[in-house]
Amino acid sequence: MRSIRRETSPPMQRMRRRRGHAAAIYEARTRDIVVRVFPAYAAEESSPEEGVYLWSYTVEIENHGVETVTLVSRRWTIIDGQNRVNEVEGSGVVGEQPELRPREAFRYVSNCPLPTPSGAMRGSYQMVTEAGEVFDAEIPEFSLHLPGASLKMN
Repeated sequence: MRSIRRETSPPMQRMRRRRGHAAAIYEARTRDIVVRVFPAYAAEESSPEEGVYLWSYTVEIENHGVETVTLVSRRWTIIDGQNRVNEVEGSGVVGEQPELRPREAFRYVSNCPLPTPSGAMRGSYQMVTEAGEVFDAEIPEFSLHLPGASLKMN
């Protein structure tokens, strides 16, 4: 359940309007890189009786700057409803290291299984400019909570 699509900024604005106000949207800006996340519970692919709650999330990465950047790696912190933390690092996203020219955007869909009906994710993308400058673009923390689920604090 992964799709990759490269678009410019105007189509990204249309996507946000289509999703409506009911969907949660999380956004962070680092320098001129905007990262937006749209999480959704994948009920049809989850199995609560077996302790598997699958969350799908769409990420949009927009370059509002004047220089080309390449996303080279990712780092995620995943926290379940019992405050257990899982750190995930890797090269690129969904098998790619996208290059974003000025005013270009990259969108992908991925998923995350949780053993609890609630949790959260946050992270960063390591970016490299054409000049070789390395910086981390923040992925905003986003909530993964079923209606009625409560986060247990240890």
